[in-house]
Amino acid sequence: MSQQQPIYILPENTQRYLGKDAQRNNIMAAKLVAETVRTTLGPKGMDKMIVDSIGDITVTNDGVTILKEMQIEHPAAKMIVEVAKTQDEQVGDGTTTAVILAGELLKNAEKLLDQNIHPTVITKGYSMASEHAQTTLKKLAENISINDKETLLKIAITSMIGKHGAAKEKLAKILLEAVLEVAEGSKINMDNIKLEKKVGGGMEDSELVHGIIIDKERVNSEMPSRIEYAKIALLDGALEIKAPETETKVQISDPAQLQAFLDQEEKILKFMVQKIIDAGANVVFCQKGIDDVAQYYLAKAGIIAARRVKKSDMEKLARATGAKIVNKVSELTAIEIGTAGIVEEIKVNDEELIYIKDCKNPKAVTILVRGGTEHVVDEIERAMVDSLSCLIAAVQIGKVVGGAGAIEIELARELRKFATSLSGREQLAVLSFADAVEVVPRTLAENAGLDPIDILTELKAKHDAGIKWAGIDVLSGKIMDSWSNGVIEPLKIKTQAVKSASEVAELILRIDDVIAGSGSRQPQMPQGMPSMDM
Repeated sequence: MSQQQPIYILPENTQRYLGKDAQRNNIMAAKLVAETVRTTLGPKGMDKMIVDSIGDITVTNDGVTILKEMQIEHPAAKMIVEVAKTQDEQVGDGTTTAVILAGELLKNAEKLLDQNIHPTVITKGYSMASEHAQTTLKKLAENISINDKETLLKIAITSMIGKHGAAKEKLAKILLEAVLEVAEGSKINMDNIKLEKKVGGGMEDSELVHGIIIDKERVNSEMPSRIEYAKIALLDGALEIKAPETETKVQISDPAQLQAFLDQEEKILKFMVQKIIDAGANVVFCQKGIDDVAQYYLAKAGIIAARRVKKSDMEKLARATGAKIVNKVSELTAIEIGTAGIVEEIKVNDEELIYIKDCKNPKAVTILVRGGTEHVVDEIERAMVDSLSCLIAAVQIGKVVGGAGAIEIELARELRKFATSLSGREQLAVLSFADAVEVVPRTLAENAGLDPIDILTELKAKHDAGIKWAGIDVLSGKIMDSWSNGVIEPLKIKTQAVKSASEVAELILRIDDVIAGSGSRQPQMPQGMPSMDM
């Protein structure tokens, strides 16, 4: 009897993981990613220090920043990183929550796989649980409007507390004031709130400017450094003679012609400056260059000017001052001029900044973020962006929930009730989903050095007794009413985290075959352990 030759359909050096091996590897990778960021959750969460290939240091407890900086290679782990990125893009906060939830869903699915429950049954159960969770979260949420300043301030503080507790109240008040300033009804454009970072001083020195700060200085030291009742012109074009588009040759036969040529150039520049003076402007921001001659005439007229201002800053200046951006100086009139109470050049930590402040009803404002070192300033900025995103999410959706693990315990209770209405094996998947949701309060307790079993038992007892917003006070180690204690989060954080985490968990569970081509940078996975290049 002849022995059958093996048939090779894949090229040499191709790695392949089938069935349970593929699932185990992918689940292990996802769990490792979740474990990496898990210790950063909550007010008592720790920070991570990430040093990149060129030695730059990032110190943060922001989930998405950690995962982006880690340069993860494992394909399934990359899918978990995508969850954090989606959460960051959609809401701006809750990235760690979304990642640890995805990791826990897969960890619980692994137990079901060990009981020989088919992945299709698990994904169906997870899908049903996720759908029910969305409906339940919306029912549990409380309404909020932009006029409820007290609750909005609590939302900003809640987001900030896990990042920088020290000056959280002052920073939260600054953020709320900025949001209310630029809001148009319930519409808030985050681009209209500019964060300008400057090292020096402490984080409590951060301030809100009712206008714009631009990282520029006057083009000429002869110009005034401060102007009150400023009339502002915004120029898109250059205050200089444009060079011809094509290669041009000018032949001059005697010195008089050269002088006439130079005089003509000066005349044109003088005319440009005169147009600015005639329009009534005493401050000029130019997106392009300003010729030395033009600088002289502007300084002579007592006008402050800055050049090469970024397009984004020009747009914010237009919103803050009411000025219109003009392409040609010849078209500038009094109608296009904007106003500000004060325009002033101020030295901050050896760098000149131009403040355009005390604008009347500005629709763009600036927050000057201060801190002792560059790493501190960067982390405060990340915390403020997250907090700002929370405020915007709360106002736009109009619904909020209690934090401190309260909403997760309540959601898990509702999911367990829902599971009892199911008769098939999906019931087990829904129960696993409910257990996974409790990872948030469990992690909050662990990070605060508390016993998670005792805390969760006590929490469940309070919720069973009808205290809807019973959560963990990580500072005292006791159970508190998160709503009355001001621990409030936007509903969107929770709905998006549940949605993203369940979708990626379902996607990973459906994979039963991993084929890595020889050309790809597939990491070696010895003894069933996934490798992650960090």
